[in-house]
Amino acid sequence: MNRRRFLKTAGATAAVSAVAPAAAGPDPSRDVCLMSGRELARLIRTRELSAREVMAAHLQRIARVNPRINAIVAKLDDDACLALADEADRRRAGGGEVGALHGLPIAFKDTEAAVGFPWTRGSPIFKNDMPKEDTVLVERLRKAGAIPIGKTNVPEFAMGSHTYNKVYGTTLNPYDLTKSAGGSSGGAAAALASGLLPLADGSDLGGSLRNPANFNNVVALRPTVGLVPAAPSLHPFGGFAVKGPMARSVADTAFLLSVMAGYDPRDPGGYPSDPAIFAQPLDRDVKGVRVAWCPDLGGLPLDRRVRSVLQAQRKTFEDLGCIVEDACPDLSGVDEAFLAIRLWTSWYALGPVLEKHRDQMKPEAIWQIESGSRIGAADVARAMAQHGEILERMRRFQDKYEFLACAVSQVPPFDATLDWPHEIEGVKMENYVAWMKSAYWITTTFRPAASVPAGFTAEGLPVGIQIVGRYRDDLGVLQMAHAFEQATGFGLKRPAVNPSGRA
Repeated sequence: MNRRRFLKTAGATAAVSAVAPAAAGPDPSRDVCLMSGRELARLIRTRELSAREVMAAHLQRIARVNPRINAIVAKLDDDACLALADEADRRRAGGGEVGALHGLPIAFKDTEAAVGFPWTRGSPIFKNDMPKEDTVLVERLRKAGAIPIGKTNVPEFAMGSHTYNKVYGTTLNPYDLTKSAGGSSGGAAAALASGLLPLADGSDLGGSLRNPANFNNVVALRPTVGLVPAAPSLHPFGGFAVKGPMARSVADTAFLLSVMAGYDPRDPGGYPSDPAIFAQPLDRDVKGVRVAWCPDLGGLPLDRRVRSVLQAQRKTFEDLGCIVEDACPDLSGVDEAFLAIRLWTSWYALGPVLEKHRDQMKPEAIWQIESGSRIGAADVARAMAQHGEILERMRRFQDKYEFLACAVSQVPPFDATLDWPHEIEGVKMENYVAWMKSAYWITTTFRPAASVPAGFTAEGLPVGIQIVGRYRDDLGVLQMAHAFEQATGFGLKRPAVNPSGRA
């Protein structure tokens, strides 16, 4: 199905019609807006920069770039943003303790309830919903001193890895304004890549942190289930959906994780941890570490451009001293387990919404909810049993291999006017999430997984690599991702959509 009609919805027209070259001239906001989030926070804390200066630079950049990519939505007006920055500067001048993110602008993913901002979930059904409470994640980011300025765009109900909806329109890829920014954290990833935000939150069920990071040449971590509180949640022990950090570097991703992570009694699926470890240096000697090399996870269709980029990076791990071997875990039954639980939980959460508002929902949402309505107790029980077997096989596999390296997405960024990729290398996709198997198969293992920039196609489209670690070894994943990032430097290439025109 072609979805060009969505490009005429609210916000999308502005994003597409502004593809013309940006205004000429230097961009004074560039240095501040592409600086490390951790460094910006340090400069504000030591009063070498004010929160107002940081905010003003980002607002200038948002004004020039966001109309072209449509990443940040429901934004406060500039005067309100600057007033919040002034308030942050006054608190800092008072001499008291401030949080790790003090003075940094942030826009919450539009699947997060955040007081003062609409909570649309990308659906016209909820376009006027104003929540009365923050989620635990939003609460933590505010407490750490981040200054909320808006929301980041998402697909309807965060379904699918392509960010378009009838409320705000389509988010475009800053590396190629004709391509998808991925999803469901597509607005967050595009904003990061373009320097509109220093750090961003996201969430991930079938790849919603990893796929957009991959498409936008930034970094994301899907944490171990339970590391970052997901409250409130209808299914706190469902385990497939997590929340996590995104940034332009692995170090900044870890820095944001140090704020997000940690037990909260409102999430019964959580576990005690020490978030401070993620704020420490990530340097590690990975010589002798065993890495299982399996780009296509044992036979998934993989776009030849993605395969070519990834294959060139095997040598990077070898040059780091890793022992790299061709090996894949046994993931048989993963489709049945993941889809049964995903569809069933969607029906439980959104079945009543479908009954009342079918005419306002995209076809993929209707398919997913209706498919879930046909899943019975025996199907769910069977899926849970299959899932248990997958987890045990993965545990045994990782007794030998500390890390698994594979594709994040099976395709590079695709045409933004499409609904989803219907075919990969001649293989037809059976449903709208089938092209995301390289991500959601890893979801089902419950292992932490990072998406790290790994190169570009001949057309200049970003390709990431997925680094999967052992259960609850999120720090190890970040350390390996950091080593890979430092060895390659692909994440340093910023998109030409930057107002200065420089990459």
